[in-house]
Amino acid sequence: MSVRPRCLLAIGTGVLAAAVCLPPLIARADEPIAFPAIGTQTVGLAAGPFFPIRLLPSQSSKLFGRAAMPSWAMTLTDPVGSSWYRGQVALGAELLGFGTSEPNTAYGVGVTPKLEYRLTGFGRLRPYIEGGGGPLWTDLGGRVPEQPGQFNFVVWGGAGCAWLLTPQWALNVGYRFVHISNAGTRTPNSGLNFGLPLVGISYSFS
Repeated sequence: MSVRPRCLLAIGTGVLAAAVCLPPLIARADEPIAFPAIGTQTVGLAAGPFFPIRLLPSQSSKLFGRAAMPSWAMTLTDPVGSSWYRGQVALGAELLGFGTSEPNTAYGVGVTPKLEYRLTGFGRLRPYIEGGGGPLWTDLGGRVPEQPGQFNFVVWGGAGCAWLLTPQWALNVGYRFVHISNAGTRTPNSGLNFGLPLVGISYSFS
């Protein structure tokens, strides 16, 4: 079995194991769920495989791998708006760790503040959009033509849905577009782009 199928299998097994470990919580899933109060904190863990997106002729690398993102966020507002887009704003931070497996083996770690807008008008289903950016170190620097150095910046944006098992626990699926570059501090700076589908689990508390 190749690396990418093994990665997908491991992620799927992890999410299934998390669901199996929560039967007492899922058993109470018929309880009504209100929107979180201001100050509610959410911790989570998401993971997934990534694949290259080459938008410029100078982006020639085809890097595949996997990433994990532990995160924290705090709800800042009551629901705003009065239509389908009614939702809440949350501010948080996230640690990004990744490893490439094809064709180069490399690693990276970064930290990003993030902003999230989560819709609240769909019952247990909570669609969201999110984005963030911050510093990132990777030993890909100097080993791919797009990036000459190890210190870079990562910017990402994405969307997804959370399914509330209980008022505290949720399963999450989403997709992100990730861009890594050195912000013009060195040349070349054509950057690396990735698509990142992800799955995860989160827990909220006040």
